Amino acid sequence: MGILQNKIDFVAFAAVTMANPNGDPLNGNSPRTDYAGLGEMSDVCIKRKLRNRMQDLGQAVFVQSADRCDDGCGSLSERASAVLGKAKEFKNSDDYAKKACQTWLDVRAFGQVFAFKDTKGMSIGVRGPVSVHQGVSLSPVQVEDMQITKSVNGESGEKGRTSDTMGMKHFVRFGLYKIKGSINVQLAERTGFTEEDADILKECLRTLFVNDASSARPEGSMEVVKLYWFCHNCKDGQYSSAKVHRSVQAELVVPDGLPTCAEDYKITLEPLPGLEPEILDGV
Repeated sequence: MGILQNKIDFVAFAAVTMANPNGDPLNGNSPRTDYAGLGEMSDVCIKRKLRNRMQDLGQAVFVQSADRCDDGCGSLSERASAVLGKAKEFKNSDDYAKKACQTWLDVRAFGQVFAFKDTKGMSIGVRGPVSVHQGVSLSPVQVEDMQITKSVNGESGEKGRTSDTMGMKHFVRFGLYKIKGSINVQLAERTGFTEEDADILKECLRTLFVNDASSARPEGSMEVVKLYWFCHNCKDGQYSSAKVHRSVQAELVVPDGLPTCAEDYKITLEPLPGLEPEILDGV
């Protein structure tokens, strides 16, 4: 497949049940919320999960988390030097950026700034075509706290079982989050982002929470409900991304206004003449 030729917009709905989708480190790792009580997932959090899924699908990824490292490199600088070589070996920064884009899917998708000692004191920036908004819940979320205590002594020599508090767990009882994004063709041409890359990204979005289980996000507590994938028939798009994103709405249909599952919302699509989305069930 060749370089992406048509603009793409996408909207995904993610259901969160008794889980912490994205903890705020400045608030005791409690689920992120805004002043209106709406739950939030940062774009960085979403991109981290997308990168993990890219790795699961066998793609080379530059920004790897420590527990997902597959090449033995302990830092981004080490990975860049080991794979790309020394920056001084390149004629200019454009050649360096081009090689990085050819090597790693996340670089040619999201972009990256290479500002390491090896880059001769300069920053080499790559602007990626894929932009992802922060995810926001459709209704205010109910955040709950659970105190955790020891079930066994932490140190030997302690008589009897101590009852020291270990900490708190925070979770959202239920929330349906809307995640939006777009792929820009002009930037795709610069990074070499292809039609095949777009298909991989689509699958990563559809399966966003596969292999993402943890104590804060138990298996089955987070799932993508629906993914709307809009492929325009031109480079600049038939409609603005804002209008496309607004065309997909979800209305709360329970009488008490307290959603407990995704079925408590009715997802509707406002028709945009000439632009029909591919609608996929998530995992």
